[in-house]
Amino acid sequence: MALIRHCPNVEIFIAERPLGSSFGPIMDSLARYASRHLHTIHLNTPGESISKIIWTLSALPRIVAAHIHIETDVSPTEEVAHLGSAADLQLRLPYLQQVSLRGYVGTLLEQLGGWELPSLRSFTIDSFATIQDPEDVVEFLRHHGINLVLLDLNLKTFVDVPLILELCPNLHTFTFNADWRITPHNDVASNIVRLPHQHITTIGLHGLCYAFGVGGRYDQATKNQSFEANYAARSNDLNMAALNKNNFPQLQRIRAVNKSMLEDLNESNGPSTENGGYNRWSRWWSACTNGGVRLEDCTGQLLGTLPEDNEGDDDSGEEIEDEEVEDSDEDEEDDSDEEYEDDEDQVDSYPLEDRNNWRTGNLLQVPEVLTQLIQEVKAMNETRDEALIARIIIPGSLPSP
Repeated sequence: MALIRHCPNVEIFIAERPLGSSFGPIMDSLARYASRHLHTIHLNTPGESISKIIWTLSALPRIVAAHIHIETDVSPTEEVAHLGSAADLQLRLPYLQQVSLRGYVGTLLEQLGGWELPSLRSFTIDSFATIQDPEDVVEFLRHHGINLVLLDLNLKTFVDVPLILELCPNLHTFTFNADWRITPHNDVASNIVRLPHQHITTIGLHGLCYAFGVGGRYDQATKNQSFEANYAARSNDLNMAALNKNNFPQLQRIRAVNKSMLEDLNESNGPSTENGGYNRWSRWWSACTNGGVRLEDCTGQLLGTLPEDNEGDDDSGEEIEDEEVEDSDEDEEDDSDEEYEDDEDQVDSYPLEDRNNWRTGNLLQVPEVLTQLIQEVKAMNETRDEALIARIIIPGSLPSP
C-alpha cells in the first residue's frame, strides 16, 4: 500500500493471483492515490470476492480497460450472500472501453448487464465450461451490443449467433466457437445471420480440435468411439460454409485461434490424410481462396503455410551486418507500404496448386536482393584462396605471426 502511495501516476495495475486479505487495502490505495491516471486493471479473485470487484470498479470511474478472472465458482444459493449490497449498485463507467472476463463470471456478467457503459467497444468472455446460463450473454448484449466493434465468445454452451449478430450491428471482429451446431441449417451451411452483416471484416474460430484428425483429444474420442468428434467436425463444416461474402460482404479474413489445436497441427506436421483432416483443410482453403478471403492462424499468418527453418545452410558464410539489413529495409519500405496495405485485403497471390501441400513455402521470405547476396557470399567462401588472404597486410595492422 505504501508503494502505491508513492506511485500516483501509475496507469496499469495487474494482479495475476488473488490478493487475499490485502485486496481491500490495495484497491483502496489505488482509488485514493492513483485513480486520476489509472486506466487499466487486471484482477484475479475467487468467486466469493465478486462484491469486492464491483466496489473496486465503482471507486475507479476513470477506468478504460478491465480484465477480470474469477477462479472459483459459488453455488446459486450463495450468490446473493456474496454480493451483499453490491448487488444493488448501478454503476456508470463513462470511459470503460474494454471488458475481458475469464472463468466463473456468470454472476458478474449478470451485474454488468445493468450498468451504464456508454463507451464500451470491446467485450471478451473466456468461460469455456463455466457459464451455466448462456442467456446471460444475450441479455448483456441486449444492453451493450449496439456499440461493440469487437466481440469474442469462447464458450462451450451454444448461444444464438444470428440473434447476437443482430444485436451487434457495428461489429468489425467476431469470434465464436466453431464447434457449435447452429440451427437451422440446410445440410450445406448454417443459417448464421438473419440479414447480411455489413461491417464484420474478421471472424475468429475457437474449437476445431477435431477438424483435422490430429491431437490427443481426437485420439481419445476415436479410442472411446465417441460421436463428439464427428459431430463437432460436421458443425465445423456447416459453419465454415456460412462464412462467405453473401453473409458478410466486408469479410477479409477467417482466423483459427485455438492455440492447442494449432500446436497439435504443428506437432503432427499438418492435418491427417488418413482421418480426413487434410481433405477438410483443402476444401476450406479452396473455398476461402475462391471467395476472396484469407484463411489464417491466430498470428495472422496463412493457416498451414508455416515458416520452416533452412536446413544445411552454413551460417558462417551468411551473416549479414545489421546496418546492411536496416539500409535494405529502409530502401524498400516506401515502395512496399502500399502493396502491404493492399495484400491485407486480398488472398495471397500464390497459385493454389503451390498451397496444396501443408507447410509449403516460407512466409518469411528473404528479399530477392538479399538472396542473391547470400549466394554470392557462399560462392566466394567456396573459392577463396586462404594462402593469399594470409599474405595480405592491411595498412596500420601487424602481420600475422
